[in-house]
Amino acid sequence: MIIILMFGSALALFASVMFINQRSVRIVSTLIFGILFVGSTAVMTLNYSQHFGMKQETTVTRQAVYSAAAPLPIAIYQPVGTNGQENVLIYKTNQKQKKATHTQANEYTTSKMKFTNRSTPELKITETRWQFKNSFYRYLFLWSGIDGTLVRRTNVIEYPHTFVKLTAAQAQRLQKKMTGANNSQIQAQTKSFVSAKVQAAMVKQPNMSAHQIQQLSQQAEQEFLAQLIRKN
Repeated sequence: MIIILMFGSALALFASVMFINQRSVRIVSTLIFGILFVGSTAVMTLNYSQHFGMKQETTVTRQAVYSAAAPLPIAIYQPVGTNGQENVLIYKTNQKQKKATHTQANEYTTSKMKFTNRSTPELKITETRWQFKNSFYRYLFLWSGIDGTLVRRTNVIEYPHTFVKLTAAQAQRLQKKMTGANNSQIQAQTKSFVSAKVQAAMVKQPNMSAHQIQQLSQQAEQEFLAQLIRKN
């Protein structure tokens, strides 16, 4: 609406100066439309420069993610920039995904990884955006295009402690090495390690549920593969 008012008052101001012959009417109309034009321009400028009529709102979303090198427990990142302080995190949003996804690389986004006691990886996205304070300002600055403008974004992927942090190049070399001729041997060693872990746990807790056994098996597999990755 403010855009319409600004352009409309500018046209009316021009018409008043150029086409109204009666002096008193011309002065009054020029004054009115001049004030409207200057006022609407000032308000628009304040909205763009100082975010007049807006407030910052922060949202947090979480989603399960998977290693881009699954089933290997690898937390993959790629350094960006020249200072080596910023990283792009590489992951998959589902296990069947062929092409990996990565976090954004721009001036508003910071991405980092944490290693916790979680059993599976999770991506936490915290975004702060400019939003209009109420419907009045939303209507006033209609078509301004700045509602929802990103202020900052933080991506944090929380990995289990068993995951190993590697660059994309390191992960690629490791995948080639571990899926080569030794693959069947690695699978056999993994199965043996997981079986031993489950048997030991069931001795201590004979009444383990199928879900608990499955969860323990996954953790044991990740633990063994992580040990193998560190050796390589």
